[in-house]
Amino acid sequence: MAQLKVRRESPSSLDFGLARRIRVVIVENHQLVSESLGLLLDSQSDMEVVGKASSLQDAATLPRLAAPDVVVMDFHLDDGTGRDAALVIRQTFPATRFVFLSRDGSDDARLAAVEAGASAYVLKSEPASNVLDAVRKAADGISMISPSAVARLVSKGRDRARMRDSLSPREREVLQLMADGVATREIGRRLGVSYATVRTHIRSIGGKLGTHSLVNAVVTARNLELVR
Repeated sequence: MAQLKVRRESPSSLDFGLARRIRVVIVENHQLVSESLGLLLDSQSDMEVVGKASSLQDAATLPRLAAPDVVVMDFHLDDGTGRDAALVIRQTFPATRFVFLSRDGSDDARLAAVEAGASAYVLKSEPASNVLDAVRKAADGISMISPSAVARLVSKGRDRARMRDSLSPREREVLQLMADGVATREIGRRLGVSYATVRTHIRSIGGKLGTHSLVNAVVTARNLELVR
């Protein structure tokens, strides 16, 4: 069951001549990961976990008492995405920074994070020190996603959308089968069309992707994440 936990700021974190600790909220649907993150962040002298949520719905109801400086959030939640949660949280806490954690290193996921205003996108396979560094930089208003990376992701997203829209549903089917390594005649058999029709689809795909061979078409499609 999803739970929302919010902790009041302890006296030690108030301004009695000591540096104010970074207030962190964790949004993570896996309890073990959430608890491990909590232990990691709370072990730092300059951080404290003031709240936890395990779903988009819980994140949307974070009370104003939480007042997080940084939200560390899984990109994939059971009832939505981290992007959705970030947009909702920002309505209540407009100054909050976001650090996304994910197993998904695809450009699609990174672009969605950028669109949500992420300060950092950290893969769960990276060292814990990277998470701590990302939280500190985010709290200082520093983005770990460079302007050039943002420009590349946005440009690639536009190219992908344009090329995806240019392909017909049948051409997308053929392209996916090509990427799966299925031979041309077998593609025809699976789709119930002739060999010549499949060849026509392949030529059309190549023209739309700007490639001149089946291999190059598949490579381009993979680079643009048009196929799995």
